[in-house]
Amino acid sequence: MPHSKSLLQAGALAALFCLPVFSAQAQETFVVSNWGYSNDFYEPFIFEPFEKEHNVRIVTETGGAPERLNKARIRGGVDVILLTDKFSQIGINQGAFETIDSSKLSNFDELYDAAKNPQGEYGPAYTFGRYGIVYDKTRTDTPITSWCDLWRDDFAGAIAMPAFNTTGGPLTVMMAGKCAGSDAFEDPDTAFAKMAELKPNIVKTFSSGSELTNLLSTGEAFIGLAQDYAFPAIQAANPNIGWAELSEGDFRMMNTYNIPKNAKHKELALAFIDCSISMQAQKDAAIELVSGSGPVNKTVELTPEQASQLVYGEKAVLSMQPTPYDKLLDVNDDWERRWNEVFGR
Repeated sequence: MPHSKSLLQAGALAALFCLPVFSAQAQETFVVSNWGYSNDFYEPFIFEPFEKEHNVRIVTETGGAPERLNKARIRGGVDVILLTDKFSQIGINQGAFETIDSSKLSNFDELYDAAKNPQGEYGPAYTFGRYGIVYDKTRTDTPITSWCDLWRDDFAGAIAMPAFNTTGGPLTVMMAGKCAGSDAFEDPDTAFAKMAELKPNIVKTFSSGSELTNLLSTGEAFIGLAQDYAFPAIQAANPNIGWAELSEGDFRMMNTYNIPKNAKHKELALAFIDCSISMQAQKDAAIELVSGSGPVNKTVELTPEQASQLVYGEKAVLSMQPTPYDKLLDVNDDWERRWNEVFGR
């Protein structure tokens, strides 16, 4: 990730877009819960301008989403939490978060509709990502244009399939249902019968982006079901791999902000969210973090090169399928049991 004096200049510019909407009387500690791997971006672009403008000291709690969610819900001490949309839905179901008054977010109206209230009156999304199909375009004469192409006879032993307990596993079941002419939520028998038909085409399952990258780079598989955060490493390992343009669309993935009910500084948390969804902060994130950081602010303008690995622009956002985690979480245990019956543990 490039970090030079331009990064500091950009951080100073970002301060102009994080002006105090709510003020702290004396310096307080403001706790942000995130994964930690992007803090070399957040420190100069978001944290430092926010600390200066609001007279607070930001500390971070880092780790995996399940652990961080449980800590914020049970122990408290977190003012704002960053989660994938799956885990924010889990938190909502647990009653862990405050609803958010969007009228207190000055940048809210600049968001794409899909990012404004993705899970009801809770936190907005702050990035768009995608889940779809990538493949080595030199290994087939006929392009992949549909999710249903995964069942093609010429793809025997070609597909790297995500395990069920990944983001992609349950989404693949949804598409199996559609390809069988049914709804997986209403008729899981048909969806999983269709998944069983896919077994001859699956060379191996994977649980991480690095595993998928290895399978595709060695040629053991030439088709993978992937999230875009993994794509730069995949393409670097095999430049012939690209995204399939699917008639049904990729799935839209999102990262979200939420405010725990037991947060100490809820007004400051609103200001922090507002700063982070501003045009400048969103543009900085798209350029610096790249893949998986598609801007949710529709006023962001990027060059074709800057946007090449992002979900960017109204056409791209509208072309994607929503990911219904409210429904997926309800059927998770049943679908996991069915998955294990088809594929084994």
